[in-house]
Amino acid sequence: MAFIFRIAMQSVGLSLSLLGWVLAIITTYLPHWKNLNLELNEMENWTMGLWKSCVIQEEVGRQCKDFDSFLALPAELQISRILMSLSNGLGLLGLLASGSGLDCLRLGETQKDLKRRLLILGGLLLWTSGVMVLVPVSWVAHMTVEEFWDETLPEIVPRWEFGEALFLGWFAGFCLVLGGCLLHCAACSSPAPPASGRYAVTGLQDHETYLENRTTQPKV
Repeated sequence: MAFIFRIAMQSVGLSLSLLGWVLAIITTYLPHWKNLNLELNEMENWTMGLWKSCVIQEEVGRQCKDFDSFLALPAELQISRILMSLSNGLGLLGLLASGSGLDCLRLGETQKDLKRRLLILGGLLLWTSGVMVLVPVSWVAHMTVEEFWDETLPEIVPRWEFGEALFLGWFAGFCLVLGGCLLHCAACSSPAPPASGRYAVTGLQDHETYLENRTTQPKV
């Protein structure tokens, strides 16, 4: 029963981590971290991501342009680029490590300790990847709120608002963190090796045989 529960925990953790990793990649390249709606021209909307900004017009459609310089970006977008890229790389390594350490795989059945270490390493990498998604998403959201309620700007100046990518990033980070925790807990809750039980039964049988031989021997 404990083995089945551990297998289920590993499967759920790996599935959540895979889902979070895919959503984190989509969040990284989605140009909807910020949205800007112009009150003077309701037919034109602006969106901004980590790599480019886009303008959406009803007559023309979507037109996007990549940022010319990395150094010209605000600090939150610069750090977000780096953290999201590192998160995607760590997530891939975590998936490979934890996938190799699953108990349901017959590969490396004789190396239980190695598979357990791979599972722990994969869980830690995925947890770190989730945190590295939540940090830039929350930072950009914080800066957006501060700029939105900035009283020094005139009211006529349009304000940036939350884009869809921020909510997607929060969900992706939550899935990665939860999946990494489940994989780590499943690895730490491994039972005692089954071989110990066999040796215990064998030792008990040898002890009974020894007692029987002593009782059957005649006394001199």
